[in-house]
Amino acid sequence: MNFEFSDDQKAIRDLAQQIFSDRATDDFLLQFSRTDETYDEELWRTLAQQGLLGIAVPEALGGSGLGLVELCLVLEEQGRRVAPVPLYASLVLGALPLAEFGSEQQQQRYLQPLVAGELKLSAAVAEVAMNAALAPQLQARREGEHWVLDGERAVVPDGAVADALLVPATDDAGQVSFFVVERAQPGVSVTPLPIGLSGERAANVSFAGVTLGDDALLGAAGQGEEILEWLVARANVGHCALQVGVTEEAMKRTAAYVSERKQFGIPLGSFQALAMRMADSYIDVEAIRSTYWLALWRLSEGLDARAEVRAAKWWACDAAHRVVSTSQHLHGGMGADVEYPIHRFFLLAKQISYSLGNASQQLEQLGRLLAEDDALGFRALEV
Repeated sequence: MNFEFSDDQKAIRDLAQQIFSDRATDDFLLQFSRTDETYDEELWRTLAQQGLLGIAVPEALGGSGLGLVELCLVLEEQGRRVAPVPLYASLVLGALPLAEFGSEQQQQRYLQPLVAGELKLSAAVAEVAMNAALAPQLQARREGEHWVLDGERAVVPDGAVADALLVPATDDAGQVSFFVVERAQPGVSVTPLPIGLSGERAANVSFAGVTLGDDALLGAAGQGEEILEWLVARANVGHCALQVGVTEEAMKRTAAYVSERKQFGIPLGSFQALAMRMADSYIDVEAIRSTYWLALWRLSEGLDARAEVRAAKWWACDAAHRVVSTSQHLHGGMGADVEYPIHRFFLLAKQISYSLGNASQQLEQLGRLLAEDDALGFRALEV
């Protein structure tokens, strides 16, 4: 079997690498961190001009009509440069479900401006990973020909800058439906949270008597659970894609550093203990990559990927912690300098891990999933 990416996929990856490398240099990121800006709008416009914001948007809407694989290749390159743009929220949480479940009117209203760089999206799905007792509730009730939303959604990724949100809400019958809600809609209140570890701007969003028509429904009424399961799997894989880029670049920078930095007149990398830690980092990065690629492939082929996504999440949490901690440690005092670039990789890797859920939680849920379905257990053994 040929596991190589196609020529088109390689070209997309190379284009993304060039754009992020040219703009998100270490010097630029240092200067940018000293401003009050959250995201680099010029980089956002460049991504739009080069067609990368529409990578997974249908061609009829101005996009490239490609899929999850190509989108994840772009996210990997963003992770390598820790570039400050809300790609994950807009393209994974917003564009993918709109392209899959949205009506023609919704796609034209939201995806065309996104492709042009004129709109940002997100989805209020963080409650999936929260304890049920702590997760805020959002209720939907039918009043005549309209839907009325009341309640809250917490920690919406990039919710502070999103122009429209995809939000699940539960009706009186216990059915979940998804709605596309614009930030400017009367009754919507957005409360930005303190800037997170890696500079992103999440937000809590409240809905007070927000009145919507049927045209705001994503998919059909009561289809929310199906859409949520579909979205969360791809959201998890998108985070794993970012994590591959972050950890691999952190490892490469650390390897270069210990090869040049000398102690007692010889490079640090020549010490066996340091060399072994770098070897462990390489193994961890490749484990993150291989498990994520397997999950990505199964999703892109329309196959059951529940166990594979869980395994990829576990590696992206557990192994990433070891890789970026090793990077910080082997940089010594330089690793503690917030104006030295290596700290950005540590912070973004930790932010991704927190978003995915801690490693022990993933292992517990993977074990439960395998115990409940013998077929998944046999498939895991075959892999």
